[in-house]
Amino acid sequence: MRPRVDAVLFDKDGTLFDFEATWNVWAGQVVAALSGGDHGLAARLAAAARYDLAAGRYFPDSPVIAGTNAEAAACLATELPGWRVEEIEQFLVEAAADAPLAEPVPLVPLLAELAAMDLSLGVVTNDSESVARAHLTTAGILRVFDFIAGADSGYGAKPAPEPLWAFARATGHAPDRVVMVGDSTHDLRAGRAAGMWCVGVLTGLATAEALSPFADVVLPHIGHLPAWLQGAPVEND
Repeated sequence: MRPRVDAVLFDKDGTLFDFEATWNVWAGQVVAALSGGDHGLAARLAAAARYDLAAGRYFPDSPVIAGTNAEAAACLATELPGWRVEEIEQFLVEAAADAPLAEPVPLVPLLAELAAMDLSLGVVTNDSESVARAHLTTAGILRVFDFIAGADSGYGAKPAPEPLWAFARATGHAPDRVVMVGDSTHDLRAGRAAGMWCVGVLTGLATAEALSPFADVVLPHIGHLPAWLQGAPVEND
């Protein structure tokens, strides 16, 4: 049975923006900048973040993928004894604002279509709120969202349900009339804990097999969301 939905809550990285196309290149740039040309240090930083330097991509088990900037900074700090974790986190926040964003589908028309369905829209990310707002502004979609929260917005971070409940309160919708859309088990576990419907998408690094136990449906990407909400069968691209 398809849910009666009043609102859609999106994760950012891997959902609104394709994870690999956006963050693999960025991560290589960060490792290069922090290592300052020291190839041994670059290898150690990459290992700490579970990033494959040779392939230029994260390993699927990287804690950075669904983690917060603070968690990513803590990973890197093990190899940067001259840096405080807070300094690394600030470096990551500033660097992330200029990440090369890759949309899995054209976002402006898709979000306009969802807004025309009289749905409240929001974003809850484990990135910082300032970076989220910068990315949404760059993509030309900031104003369509009724609520935006990052891990530093005061509601906590996924997989805890508190930031999702904050969206429900802010928009005045019962959690069971909200759909949480994300590419990681962090997103979907948060959605389950919040009592929301859960939609997985395959534009992150998680497989359908990994997401399915926590999802009501797994879609190739968010472009399939309007049709699914209106009862159409799921099609693979």
